Amino acid sequence: MTISNNALRRPESVLVLVYTKNKDVLLLQRSDNADYWQSVTGALEADELPETAAHRELLEETGLVLDLIDHKQTRQYPIANQWRPRYPEWATENTEHLFSVCIDSCVDVQLDPAEHLDSRWLNATEAMSAVFSATNREAIMQIVLSDHVS
Repeated sequence: MTISNNALRRPESVLVLVYTKNKDVLLLQRSDNADYWQSVTGALEADELPETAAHRELLEETGLVLDLIDHKQTRQYPIANQWRPRYPEWATENTEHLFSVCIDSCVDVQLDPAEHLDSRWLNATEAMSAVFSATNREAIMQIVLSDHVS
C-alpha cells in the first residue's frame, strides 16, 4: 500500500500518563497489535502544539477531558520497522513529549475501537511490566514511582 506524502505522520508525538493517587496507571491495548499495552499516545498533526495534541489524544482515546501537567521533557526513540511506512522516508526517530495527570480514582474510559481493544488499570509496578515501550516504562518510573512516592 502506498501512502501519499500528505498522509505521512509527523515524527513527533505525545505520551499522556493517566494515573491515580493510589498509583494505578491506565493502560490501553492497541488494536493493531493486541500484545501492545500503552498509555495514551499519538502523533502531532501538522502545525499542532504538543499540549494541544496531548489534550486531543486524551479525549479521542479515552473520552476524558482533564488538566494535564506538561513535564517539558522529550525523549527520542527509533521508529520501529513495522511503523516506518507511516512516516517520511527521512524520519528514523520520533520525538515524544511527556504529559501526565493524577486523578482521585480509577474511572471508566470510552475507547475508540479503531485504536484500542481494551483498557485496564494496573498498579505502577505491573504497568511497567505490561507496557511495550521503554519510554512508557521510564515515564511510569519517573512520575508515578519517583516523583510521587508517599
